[in-house]
Amino acid sequence: MKYMLLIYSNPENLEHPIFLQNPDFLALSSDERGELTERFEALHKEITESGELVTGAALAHPVNTRTTRVRDGVPATTDGPYLEAKEHLAGYFVIDCDGPERAAEIASRFPRTWFAAVDIHPIVDCA
Repeated sequence: MKYMLLIYSNPENLEHPIFLQNPDFLALSSDERGELTERFEALHKEITESGELVTGAALAHPVNTRTTRVRDGVPATTDGPYLEAKEHLAGYFVIDCDGPERAAEIASRFPRTWFAAVDIHPIVDCA
């Protein structure tokens, strides 16, 4: 089953990989930062080699985001998804694994979960 892991961040420290710029990450000792970075690199290698990683991408700064809605047949495009939001969608990974438990286990190993949340969405096959 495929799952989309949505990674959130504060746009004030947006630089990819986002966890490397997080103030909470930077407050860790250099040994702790190194260990967390190594964990992520190991996870990335593991899910790449196992074939579980389908794709992933970092998203541009939210100032470049636009939202489009059509009301009464008239399209309207505005800046950003939510201007007041303190966190925004910063990137995603699509994984293909055995089930929701494995998806949660993979997501929990992303360094971002130490400082914020990673959403896990099952992907519906519409084909």
